[in-house]
Amino acid sequence: MEKGIYTLVLRLDSDITICVGARGQIRFQRGYYAYTGSARGSGGLKRIKRHLRVMDGSNSARRWHIDYLLPHTSLVEVVVTKTHKDLECSIVQKIGERLSFIPRFGCTDCKCLSHLHYSEYLDEMLGVIRHAHADFSSVI
Repeated sequence: MEKGIYTLVLRLDSDITICVGARGQIRFQRGYYAYTGSARGSGGLKRIKRHLRVMDGSNSARRWHIDYLLPHTSLVEVVVTKTHKDLECSIVQKIGERLSFIPRFGCTDCKCLSHLHYSEYLDEMLGVIRHAHADFSSVI
């Protein structure tokens, strides 16, 4: 099973407030969101398919913060770095240098400020995400 780090690029068409489990109510602005996660476990990159099932409503489980936002968004792109190394937080840090973020989202098991980033502009979002992943694509 292939393993790696992925970033889901999502579009949110209108402002919305969502209850995100124990985090409570979070206000999300219309625009583009990038959620970065790790798929280095036994299922590998199949984790992305799980996210897509949550997004389309065929999986109603709410296990991670992102599961609460996914049903309200549409998928724009998935950027993947295939690796066995623990690069998730390094990629997140690189993304965070250029994009704003939703505090403490998706990072309960690390010291990152967030694993969910925001931009009003798709071109900006895609450029930052692709660049961050490219910086680590040679690390296997």
